[in-house]
Amino acid sequence: MIQFINRRNRVINMNQPARAYHYVRWRWWDRIDVDGLAEKLSEEYEVKAIPDYGWDLELTYHKEMRDRYMIKSDTLTVFLSIFRVVMTQKKPAPFTEKDVKLRERMMELFPEERPTFLPWQFSTEPEYETVEGAG
Repeated sequence: MIQFINRRNRVINMNQPARAYHYVRWRWWDRIDVDGLAEKLSEEYEVKAIPDYGWDLELTYHKEMRDRYMIKSDTLTVFLSIFRVVMTQKKPAPFTEKDVKLRERMMELFPEERPTFLPWQFSTEPEYETVEGAG
């Protein structure tokens, strides 16, 4: 039996099923117009507004960080806020052409891999497969 060790010195089981894609990207200095972006993306994707159940006079530091829209492609789901995007799949599946286009768009709009310019909380994008001819 061949065993592989990852960066955290844990044994990787090569017989385990593939993991679903999950990746978070950030914007540091400026906000994005999520309402305008959601309107543009609604032409190609299924876009749903996420209701905000907060109180009008709520004193919350991270109130603006809440996800505002859920955008669904074929296998990829995106949760969109003004500073952060969460790209995820429910079940592992190869990305379709629509998924690849949505992922690339989010990577352009949210260029940072961590929530701050300070050198902590690094993340790397997980590997993913694409359907033949999708990218």
